[in-house]
Amino acid sequence: MRFKTSADDHVNHRYSGILLHPTSFPSPYGIGDFGKGAYEFVDFLEASGQHLWQILPLVPITSYGNSPYQGYSVFAGEPLLISPELLKEKELLTEEDLKDIPSFDATRIDYEKVRAYKFGLYKKAYEAFRHTADKNFLEEYNSFCEANAFWLSDYCLFMAIREDQEEAPWTEWPEELRSLSAKDRPLWEKKLAKGIAYQKFLQYLFYIQWYDLKTYANEKNIAIIGDIPIFVSPDGADVWANRHLFQVNEDGYPDSVAGVPPDYFSAAGQKWNNPLYDWDAHKKEGYQWWIARIRNQIDQVDYLRIDHFRGFESYWEVDAKEETAINGTWKKGPGEALFRAVQKELGDDLPIFAEDLGLITPEVEHLRDTLGFPGMRILQFAFEGGESTFLPHQLNTRNCICYTGTHDNDTSTGWYQNTSDYAKDKVRRYMNTDASSISWDFIRICLGTIARYAIFPLQDVLKLGSEARMNTPGVPLGNWEWRYRREDLNSGMASGLRQMTELFGR
Repeated sequence: MRFKTSADDHVNHRYSGILLHPTSFPSPYGIGDFGKGAYEFVDFLEASGQHLWQILPLVPITSYGNSPYQGYSVFAGEPLLISPELLKEKELLTEEDLKDIPSFDATRIDYEKVRAYKFGLYKKAYEAFRHTADKNFLEEYNSFCEANAFWLSDYCLFMAIREDQEEAPWTEWPEELRSLSAKDRPLWEKKLAKGIAYQKFLQYLFYIQWYDLKTYANEKNIAIIGDIPIFVSPDGADVWANRHLFQVNEDGYPDSVAGVPPDYFSAAGQKWNNPLYDWDAHKKEGYQWWIARIRNQIDQVDYLRIDHFRGFESYWEVDAKEETAINGTWKKGPGEALFRAVQKELGDDLPIFAEDLGLITPEVEHLRDTLGFPGMRILQFAFEGGESTFLPHQLNTRNCICYTGTHDNDTSTGWYQNTSDYAKDKVRRYMNTDASSISWDFIRICLGTIARYAIFPLQDVLKLGSEARMNTPGVPLGNWEWRYRREDLNSGMASGLRQMTELFGR
């Protein structure tokens, strides 16, 4: 479900919503998933008068750091989000299977512990599926595999080989597997047939559960904003299967990697270590890989936030041997040509939001505005200096998204507690507040801007401090772990948020 984006609509319709990744849902299984907690959150969105739900990437995350911005594939889904409760409803698990749930922390995710438990359940579910007599079930599975073969085959073979190689990075596999030939591929597909089928089964489960949840949200007039990282993980199926589209050597190692120079998130910049694209190779193929990627994402969500949009105009290249991102250089990206190719196949009205934070130049702004993509305005940044363009009275366009903060920011309460006395004073005077409920002051100001979209993290709705921060850029470990409890959401909170939302015409 998408909302109209005509010129009149920019004037007459305003939307707001909540930023929350599914891993943060309450559940008894150590991590949020697509089960009961997800549906209760959608009900809360409806009760609180919200029409947008923003998530982070849904990709299968690599184990180091557990970041949803580092996935084994840009096409696949994270199996940890599969709900065991829904598998029981499908008769793939039994009451006995779910009887002995480990003692999990209700507010933090222990990814290693969750993986050990949930993948044990998935193995049981797969064995039940292998013996099912439900023809409709099997037909649905086969249809899914056929429709997604363009990425599913590479990804599932990659993951099966990875398991066979004891989870070693693909750059450490034997040469035969690093550069799998068309001649040898059928041999390995036969050898690893069970592992491949298991991976396909996991992806099927992920997608049917996600689409059921998305349908439920859309039926309540709630649109979902997805997230797509510009770069891909070095240890993933994307680079392994499409090495010619990336700047890597014969063994898969890059000489230069992606990052960003020093900015307000990090004084040393951020060296992400993602491989860079060979944009000439993408152009030669008509950007088909990108077209397939965006088509796949738009099928999963209603709007798509592109992370690090500025990298399409110019990206920061860092020598792979450098310890930090300080000593890098700007290189030209594909610019408008990439998105015109996407528009040619997917339509002119691309439902894309541009994450345009960081060191933004007039060239980046021109690219964003030429394409008509809404950019981002972060309220926390508005009070840390002089007359910021992020201040509500300085917003110069309705075609933007105003955030109290994003997943990369501290919570608004945490930010206020830790910011300078100058910024605190400016906030209090600007918002005419005593700061006793500062995160809701931020939400109220966000809702009241001219921005067509207003988004705030659930942590701000819950008035939580820095302990609930989702991510700290530049810090590799301890992120992406926050969860809320089921009792944290209540009807009084929903009613208050609805009243405020309706007051500002959203």
